[in-house]
Amino acid sequence: AVLTLLQCSSLVEASTTNNNLQPSRIKGFLKHPFVNDNKNLASAVSDISGGASALLEDGTDIEAIEVSIPLSQSPAVQANPEALLMDISMLSDILMDVIEQEDPNVRKLYDEFLSYGKARAENVSDGKPLETMIERAKSLSNEECLGLCRAVATALNLVNAAEVHHRMRSIKTYEKAIGERGLPGPLYHTEDSVKGSIQAILDENEGVSKEDIYQQLCTQSVELVLTAHPTEVNRRSVLRKYRKVGEDLAYLERPDLLPFERLQATFDLQGLISSLWGMDEIRRVKPTPQTEAAGGLAILESVLWDAVPSYLRKLDAQCISSLGKHLPLNVVPIKFASWIGGDRDGNPNVTPCVTKEVVLQQRLKAARLLSQDLTDLESQLAISSRYSPAMIDLANSVSYTKHRQELYRRVLSHLNKRLMKTMRACEDELEEYLKPEEMASLRSRTPSLIDEIDDLEPIYKKEDLLGPLTTIHESLVETGFELVADGLLVDVIRRLHIFGLTLVPLDIREESTKHTMTLDAITQWLGIGSYAEWDDETARLAWLSTELSSKRPLFAASNLRKLGFPDSVVRTLETFKAASELEPEALGAYVISQCQTASDVLAVMLLQKQMGMTAKNGNMMRVVPLFETLDDLTNAPQKLEELLSVTAYVGAIKGKQEVMVGYSDSAKDAGRMAACWAQYKSQEEMVKVANKYGIELTFFHGKGGTVGRGGNPALYRAVLSHPPNTINGRFRVTEQGEMITQNYGTVQIAEHTLDIYTAAVMRESFTKHVDPKQNWKDQMERVSEVSCSDYRHLVREEPRFVPYFRQATPELELGSLNIGSRPAKRNPKGGIESLRAIPWTFAWTQTRTHLSAWLGVGAGLSSKDANDMETLQEMYDQWPWFRELTDLIAMIMSKTDFSISKNYDDQLVDKTGGVMELGEEVRKKLVETRQAVLDVTKSTNMAGHHVALQRASSLIRSPYVDPLNVIQAELLKRLRVYESQDELTAEEKEEFDTLKNALVVSINGIAQGMRNSG
Repeated sequence: AVLTLLQCSSLVEASTTNNNLQPSRIKGFLKHPFVNDNKNLASAVSDISGGASALLEDGTDIEAIEVSIPLSQSPAVQANPEALLMDISMLSDILMDVIEQEDPNVRKLYDEFLSYGKARAENVSDGKPLETMIERAKSLSNEECLGLCRAVATALNLVNAAEVHHRMRSIKTYEKAIGERGLPGPLYHTEDSVKGSIQAILDENEGVSKEDIYQQLCTQSVELVLTAHPTEVNRRSVLRKYRKVGEDLAYLERPDLLPFERLQATFDLQGLISSLWGMDEIRRVKPTPQTEAAGGLAILESVLWDAVPSYLRKLDAQCISSLGKHLPLNVVPIKFASWIGGDRDGNPNVTPCVTKEVVLQQRLKAARLLSQDLTDLESQLAISSRYSPAMIDLANSVSYTKHRQELYRRVLSHLNKRLMKTMRACEDELEEYLKPEEMASLRSRTPSLIDEIDDLEPIYKKEDLLGPLTTIHESLVETGFELVADGLLVDVIRRLHIFGLTLVPLDIREESTKHTMTLDAITQWLGIGSYAEWDDETARLAWLSTELSSKRPLFAASNLRKLGFPDSVVRTLETFKAASELEPEALGAYVISQCQTASDVLAVMLLQKQMGMTAKNGNMMRVVPLFETLDDLTNAPQKLEELLSVTAYVGAIKGKQEVMVGYSDSAKDAGRMAACWAQYKSQEEMVKVANKYGIELTFFHGKGGTVGRGGNPALYRAVLSHPPNTINGRFRVTEQGEMITQNYGTVQIAEHTLDIYTAAVMRESFTKHVDPKQNWKDQMERVSEVSCSDYRHLVREEPRFVPYFRQATPELELGSLNIGSRPAKRNPKGGIESLRAIPWTFAWTQTRTHLSAWLGVGAGLSSKDANDMETLQEMYDQWPWFRELTDLIAMIMSKTDFSISKNYDDQLVDKTGGVMELGEEVRKKLVETRQAVLDVTKSTNMAGHHVALQRASSLIRSPYVDPLNVIQAELLKRLRVYESQDELTAEEKEEFDTLKNALVVSINGIAQGMRNSG
């Protein structure tokens, strides 16, 4: 004991010396993790970007960071942004030095075009800088265009890295200042944190107790579903390097660095930026579903594996501080799932073999991560006395001679060897799918202990680990080692509850017509007619219900290829067969896209039953209909009622039903305003149907990153503004593409994003929603009808629109990005209607027109009747849902750029056939929409509550993005000249390749500058 005390004293003394802490402050420092830095609150707060409110103990407000915006998306422009600007200046100087050495001319062009961009940002009414840029772009060679695009795009990525670092620096400064005011806390002291939300709930709801909040927190569930939607334009290797830039900036700010350490860190940063400039940032090969899945695994392994237990540890501490209770170890307020490798809707590359390979890779990665955790635990728990009886029994059950005195290590070593057996089993199965060289690399990472693990059983279920680890935890607590129990062991237990042995359960998504054609082939094979030609829904439901209740299968499924079914049918059946061979915890929901009838849902139930996947067997995937067009959303309540009327179905779902609401395709189908109102009404009515049948309904929100695809940078407000009684503590939502990087790119950012989701769903459960008045609903019906008609007239009926869209945007060239494994169209021969929502939005974002987010809104919000405008203004003032919708549209419109958009038309659009005039009509609609929004909001600022976002975009990013837009228009013009030629010479082909590379770099750069793509 004396020896241990002396060693601890030495550590404290060393810590005091290294950190310049006075001995009198050591006790307080050890007691609380937040160390004062002697800055006063006012100076700290002045360093924070402004506008929103943070909570103080006395109820007063102080200016603080935006409480409703994830850190990664918060603006970086502040009242005193010197630190950020210094970081940007330093990074830019390093980059320019690197470029100067390679090509002084590119450096010169960069300085020239950036000066035009800055001049335009400082005075947007001055058209001369843009005109000069446009003329200069015409004089650049193709090689110069490529070099300039690379320089500007790289600089933009460095700006983003500096901004993310600055957000973290700002919030830490603020939190330290809050701590000095006696308000320290594990979580942020802002409204959109669990800490601030708890106080807000208690203040706003008389009669709500801390126990009520605690119970809500312990029972609610947020599930974040990672998808492979192709909107992340950067390669993974590039993303890792930019993340390292932010880490290096943070390291350079450490006050305890010695001069040489600071110099070496600067050299390291220079080397990093030099390697970024030397990289090929262009994807030369289209990714496969397996490589997309590897990207998802990378974010789970490198960030979320650490961020989730770290956040839950802080949440636990906040529960103790604010609610007086620990967060139970088995409570999982945050969960993850994935579509990557399971989403086969319109993607022929996602085969049954791909799905199995992805699941095996996920299990292998989970086993390796957990094995490392157990190795670390084994090192920590070298305790040789005082065990609970249950622990002794557990240790005695292990036939293992090592660690005879240290029972915890005996059990952990045994479990670790079983995990190694799991790894080996996964590798053996993966041999069927991987090349020999890939297998050699894979096996080289697994310890070689063949003799020791031969007789052991592999671990496939998290319960096989949770049981022993829980016993160890309870034993440590019972025998006085509470502090040891509360260390890494708690983190491992929580990881198991969240990630299990598969990291993330995999959803499967398929189009409803695939199931219809499969059942059609089966009914014809059975000799009972054509299922596809049974027009009567009642007949289909009756047959499906009968077969679901039957104990016999439809056919023997031993060899599907011998039944004579078409290849597409066999592939669908093989998907179900592959799913039936996987562990139930490896799978999540089966999502049916383009679901239009109750029979579409029962069809999937029957195909699962055919492969032995039933509720009775415990391996049935829950079936989730996806309603994604205006008509589908309108009809969804009726279809849900028909579904819940089927006795066989209700008996299998155990009182729970999930429904997915599609935001992207509904907006592309009917326009933003009509789609949002349809989503609101549909969810409201489906809740009533579910309540009628006593079913717990969970909505799965299929949103993209952009406003045009249902995204909202103000995440906290977005959750709170959902229709009443549609969340109820259960929130499932997609996270995709560049939003995964932005929201979970670093451990600290990921923790904050998780905190926002948890806080928002918790507070929503206690929010007194505004029930819209009948005249508000009537007004929304008028707005929806008018806006939808205006939107569809242009997109569907105007014959000039398709030529204009394809000429004025890089839509046709987006395929060269190689950003996703899916084709851009569901039907390669189709027009706009078959184009996926992602490239549809992506194309308009590139030209700064953002048409998909606002088209139709102006017509809907305009009216000759003064009473309509009065009602709309009242709705904006009193109805949070309508206010949030309007503010979002205002924000995205504030990011449109009239002159940039017009330049694309001037450079690219045919001057005959009235196509050029259509561009003028579109911009006229934009002006009218802006005015309509200003009239409704009674404002003079288009950005509304999102003004800080627009301020950041204008003053920091626009000087970089403007040159990229100008050069992109020039590149497209030159490319299309080459593409119109029947044959190219060798020299022309070389120039054509240079142009294509420059275009890809410009697309990447603009996407980074806009902070979203699709």
